[in-house]
Amino acid sequence: MIDLSVHVDGLRLANPFIIASGPPSTNANVIARAFDEGWGGVVCKTIVLDSTKIVNVSPRYARWRVGDEVVGWENIELISDRPIEVWEEEFRALKTRYPGRVLIASVMEEYRRAAWHEVVERMQRAGADAIELNMSCPHGLPERRMGSAMGQSPEVLREVCGWVREVARVPVCAKMTPNVTSMVDVAVAAVEGGCHGISAINTVLSVMGIDLDTLRPVPTVEGMTTPGGYSGRAVKPIALRMAMEIARAVGGRASLSAIGGVESGGDAAEFVLLGASTVQVCTGVMVHGYGLVRELERGLRAFMDRHGFRTIEDFRGRSLKYFTSHAELVARKHGGKSGQDAAWSAERLVEQVEDEAT
Repeated sequence: MIDLSVHVDGLRLANPFIIASGPPSTNANVIARAFDEGWGGVVCKTIVLDSTKIVNVSPRYARWRVGDEVVGWENIELISDRPIEVWEEEFRALKTRYPGRVLIASVMEEYRRAAWHEVVERMQRAGADAIELNMSCPHGLPERRMGSAMGQSPEVLREVCGWVREVARVPVCAKMTPNVTSMVDVAVAAVEGGCHGISAINTVLSVMGIDLDTLRPVPTVEGMTTPGGYSGRAVKPIALRMAMEIARAVGGRASLSAIGGVESGGDAAEFVLLGASTVQVCTGVMVHGYGLVRELERGLRAFMDRHGFRTIEDFRGRSLKYFTSHAELVARKHGGKSGQDAAWSAERLVEQVEDEAT
């Protein structure tokens, strides 16, 4: 029998599929729907202590279509604008109704130790099974030194994660931004700050396009716009690369919850092969609905059955060993020569081609 359950940071999930923080987890009603459909866990839309500062605009979405298919999705939506008191009530109700399900609180705050302490402690008391630190929102809040403004600084990230661990009694993970030079540097800093896990990636800062009739970028709000977060199938290659880098850097020290373009069981299998223990989905749910989890399970089971895998751990991280340096690839291509000898051979080949061309 194939077993899709996973054990991560002391938590058991019936399957590795988690609703990522965003519109599909915006309140208790939709979170309950996700649990009813069979998702292994849900990360709520990001909570902040003072929600009155969160003011959204509309329209705030733009889509990239290839034919009739949506392959890319941009949004300029902010974190939850619902009061933390409402979230506390809803968490208590959800944990009463679904005591065996994994409910994760996504939280964000300004650069103040007391604020991080308060938001974490309150969500723990409300019943959160784990805490995800939103260090990665790419638009709006970085102007207030929140979100990706924190997640782009290893020093700040390490400090804030340390503040959280001072009061956290449940597993803590940091959700990372891809809008950095080195994903390894920030992931390692989060782990050094005490995080049990890494969630990655959040959306890629982007400009979806320009309307060639109006000459305005989209989405357009009163004639103007701002760069937003890009997600969907089109970001999967970027997310796979960063998942691989994180797993190689912190594997064994922290868990990895992979995010980015997952719409099939095969997509999920790729991330697990690169070291992920769980896989989060947001845009895929917005496109296909909450019932997508059944397709994810079917696809993952089919992959596992084809290879004779019985548990997620049977193949987690199995493909990491196939990544190496370019110099090593050159050496392999040239019959096992040393990297330096192979590089010289390649250089002479280029010179020969250039000579023949002239």
